[in-house]
Amino acid sequence: MEKACGHKGQGCPGIVAGRDARDCHRGAPGTKLTSMKRDMTPADRVLAALGRGLALAADRNAPLAGRGNPAARTPPADALDAATRREVAALMRVNHAGEVAAQALYHGQALVARDPATRQQLLKAADEERDHLRWCEERLHELDDHPSRLQPLWYAGSLAIGAAAGLAGDRWSLGFIDETERQVSEHLGEHLRRLPESDGRSRAILEQMRRDEERHGRDAREAGGRPLPEPVRGLMRQVAKVMKFGAARI
Repeated sequence: MEKACGHKGQGCPGIVAGRDARDCHRGAPGTKLTSMKRDMTPADRVLAALGRGLALAADRNAPLAGRGNPAARTPPADALDAATRREVAALMRVNHAGEVAAQALYHGQALVARDPATRQQLLKAADEERDHLRWCEERLHELDDHPSRLQPLWYAGSLAIGAAAGLAGDRWSLGFIDETERQVSEHLGEHLRRLPESDGRSRAILEQMRRDEERHGRDAREAGGRPLPEPVRGLMRQVAKVMKFGAARI
């Protein structure tokens, strides 16, 4: 029995023999259909960024795909005394908060990036920052401590800053990455100097993080990032100080 089809699209036969009229859009058995994929709209990207932020606040015990923790190759150190353990935990909590902020910055910049290649570069770097986040969180758990309770604030504020940087244009956005990663690398170097020699597990994590951050900055420069004016670099340092102060204590 032939049934009329109301579909007016290109390639529709108009009638369908022996099947429901709606099936004409799925093609005959054995027919290979071309998938239709639409580009993400700005609204789609906003929702995706919010979804990533919610994922950070989701169940911390859920397994996450990514690179193995570099601390796994380091044998456990002698037990740290209570005062040293608290100091190391404060350092790792600051680093964890920094990785929350780093992901948000990348997500905000990707949200408004003009060039699809730049957007993909930003999202790839954000995935590596997620590895850092997991490593820091695992180390905090080993130290019987917890991430900063201000995590939603760090994410929301950094997402807005990243979007603002991205709106200046892709080359300025890449320059913002370069400067951010340079300052983060300096900060990690400071924390490595403050770690006790006996804490090889925290050291292994921070050393790998620093290598990754330096590579992210180099990739941004090579992609055409513009050097930021000194007032902007100074403002970034002040914002980082506020975050480090809050994350170390709350």
